[in-house]
Amino acid sequence: MKFRIDNMNCGGCAKSVTKSIHSVDPGASVEIDLETKSVTVGSSHDEQAFRGVLEDAGFPSQPMA
Repeated sequence: MKFRIDNMNCGGCAKSVTKSIHSVDPGASVEIDLETKSVTVGSSHDEQAFRGVLEDAGFPSQPMA
């Protein structure tokens, strides 16, 4: 699954996003592209669970195709 996070601007943001995703699924693969403000998550967990923790961490996300 892939998300766009408009306010993800730096390495610190990327680290926080990764930490939030791993709080739902510690084994998830996480690929972050700061240039496109996107994160790709490899997990069998529900997309809404990730969107919820990202929102709670201050990184509202939008699903991407």
